Amino acid sequence: MAASNLLDLVGNTPLVRLSRLDAGPCALFAKLESQNPGGSIKDRIAMSMIDAAERQGALRPGGTIVEATAGNTGLALALVGSLKGYRTLLVVPDKMSREKIQHLKALGAEVVMTRSDVGKGHRAYYQDLAERLASERTNAWYANQFANAANPAAHERTTGPEIWTQMDQRVDAVVCGVGSAGTITGLTRFFRRMKQPVKMILADPQGSVLAEYTRSGRIGTAGSWQVEGIGEDFVPPIADLSGVSQAYSIDDKESFAAARELFRVEGVFAGSSSGTLLAAALRYCRSRTSPERVVTFVCDTGAKYLSKMYDDFWLADQGLLDRATAGDLTDLITRRFAEGAVVTTAPTDTLLAAHGLFKLYNVSQLPVVDQGRIVGLVDESDVLLAVVRDAERFAAPVSSVMSTRLDTVSPDAPIARLLNIFEREHVPILVADGEFVGLITRIDILNYLRRKLV
Repeated sequence: MAASNLLDLVGNTPLVRLSRLDAGPCALFAKLESQNPGGSIKDRIAMSMIDAAERQGALRPGGTIVEATAGNTGLALALVGSLKGYRTLLVVPDKMSREKIQHLKALGAEVVMTRSDVGKGHRAYYQDLAERLASERTNAWYANQFANAANPAAHERTTGPEIWTQMDQRVDAVVCGVGSAGTITGLTRFFRRMKQPVKMILADPQGSVLAEYTRSGRIGTAGSWQVEGIGEDFVPPIADLSGVSQAYSIDDKESFAAARELFRVEGVFAGSSSGTLLAAALRYCRSRTSPERVVTFVCDTGAKYLSKMYDDFWLADQGLLDRATAGDLTDLITRRFAEGAVVTTAPTDTLLAAHGLFKLYNVSQLPVVDQGRIVGLVDESDVLLAVVRDAERFAAPVSSVMSTRLDTVSPDAPIARLLNIFEREHVPILVADGEFVGLITRIDILNYLRRKLV
């Protein structure tokens, strides 16, 4: 039977056994929340919070939904809100993936970007900013997922019973993360109500304060992490972590590697927080001495992270991908010509073709390569000056406008040599034994120096 509308498809997501991963003596299952209409587990709480706000009169026709979000709650609120006729304003930390931001805007949401490196109490902190913006707008409702009772209620009412039924009422442990704490709180309440001794296992990004809080009751100083959607620098007001029997702190590298392995081995395409959950679930399962039935979540789809954790170059820039090191300037370059990672043009290509490459790859300059050797550089200004008076020159070859005054450096050159080149507004070109290695940019040097601090 066809659903009457898209919102009828929220929940009742499938559960699959992950049989190809090494889970020790345990049977490990994943609930595919990525199959919700909005692509994440947050569809459940968006419906619950909006419905509750409507019943309470806090959200009225023509109103605006305002929320602080790591992306998925915002996507869910924008989706449900648009289907119910509301506008949405979302405050998003600046570490969120491009895909999420574009998705939000495509849904018609107003997106306000703010800093991800400041804590609660700072004017730019995403929750404080969202609350302030909501207070400044007429007919606006601040969803506040972190303190909204309808958030955990959604999981107590739907997610818990679904797991219980799908697992044939045999569940030993559930591995959750904490973003707003709705999932872990709702499931804790459900299993207690059912009088079932299900262990709640916390998967927490390294840098978050929550894992240590469950162990000692102390809220430490938060660090930073790249995983999106889970981990906090505070304990959310709705959080009930009293059922947590074990907590794992998982670093970004292990999280991303686990998610990529899940896709490669099991064919399940998951996002970054799902990688944290999976890594913690595997650690827990492999530590068992007897069989257990363990459930975790695919919180959202990996399609939202193609420009980040599924991009080898992004991982390398973050120092999260193992690569051989040479101990010289070669280590600065993550995009190397020999690996096919440099966008280039040929001297015989037309200026129109170069223009197309500028647009397609969002670059402003191109190495001009002939038979594996760099022979020039062409940038947008070169092309602009050539065609501004005569558009017919788009048909001219790149060789007619390219610069052949190249600043080449060898791998053993000091970094100070690069700075001298940058001061002249030129681009250092790394050449080893006559072969083009790649361009060195300012951000390459910054990334290299930052990685050395880790």
